[in-house]
Amino acid sequence: MHRVAVLALDGVVPFELGIPARIFGLAYSASGEPLYSVATCSLDGRPVRTDADFTISVEHDASLLASADTVVIPPSHALGALRDGEPLPDALRDALRSVRPEARLVAICTGAFVLAAAGLLDRRPATTHWREADLLRRLFTAVRVDPDVLYVDDGDVLTSAGVTAGIDLCLHLVRRDHGSEVAAQVARICVTPPWRDGGQAQYVRRPVPEERGNGLAATRAWALERLGDPLTLADLAAHAGLGVRTFTRNFRAETGVSPGQWLAEQRLDLARHLLEATDLPVDAVARRAGFGTGAALRQRFRAALDVSPQTYRRTFRTAAA
Repeated sequence: MHRVAVLALDGVVPFELGIPARIFGLAYSASGEPLYSVATCSLDGRPVRTDADFTISVEHDASLLASADTVVIPPSHALGALRDGEPLPDALRDALRSVRPEARLVAICTGAFVLAAAGLLDRRPATTHWREADLLRRLFTAVRVDPDVLYVDDGDVLTSAGVTAGIDLCLHLVRRDHGSEVAAQVARICVTPPWRDGGQAQYVRRPVPEERGNGLAATRAWALERLGDPLTLADLAAHAGLGVRTFTRNFRAETGVSPGQWLAEQRLDLARHLLEATDLPVDAVARRAGFGTGAALRQRFRAALDVSPQTYRRTFRTAAA
């Protein structure tokens, strides 16, 4: 069983602290066996203040990190010294040094400052909450900060933006470890989208309006059942009983993207699922997902994910196996 250790620092943010236990704790094999064990520790094993009006008690001290396969550092609002360029406290530095070389390090939101201060992000790509990205770049010039993405997977070191991006990153790890079916099941239980690409912009840059009422939901559901068909904008508008111009305006108001962009995203998601969960040839996946030809699917994968469909399949089928 994969062992996840969550390090709660003084002033920890409760929401992000709970993400790893919630996501990894809901991941089960097909036979019903838990795939992860999750334990929380503080540096000294004592209760930890949160940034809310309560403290939390933990059952472990930082010696837990030495046996972990993945170490998660949630954000803390009591690490102001790091934002002033001060070095890590000795106890925290020693705790990070105890992590095994083969273990994964995961920082949620401003937890990235801890990894950066320890030199663990030097010459690596990383992200953090958009409000703190410029400061992270100024304080730690060796870190390749990308302020626009939801999360960054650099193999054994991963970082995320704020709040729900931590959910995205943990779901990404479940998907990487065990495939899309397990991750999708966890997402369904948590009532959250099973996949938001790490390269998606943080919402502060391109906000998506909230949906109002049912709107065009029925038309989107209708389209999802027909992604393999050559759907046109006129087809979608006709199903909604609207003119093309009105439909396009209302669709963008509800989803934040054009109908064409939305269709492309849904078709890519379907192609991902088929590559991960079936043995269909790439050309057959392309037809079912509405890309028409394998060449068109390969072009879309290269543009969106910078990998070929076959490479993507090998990555996630191996994880699922």
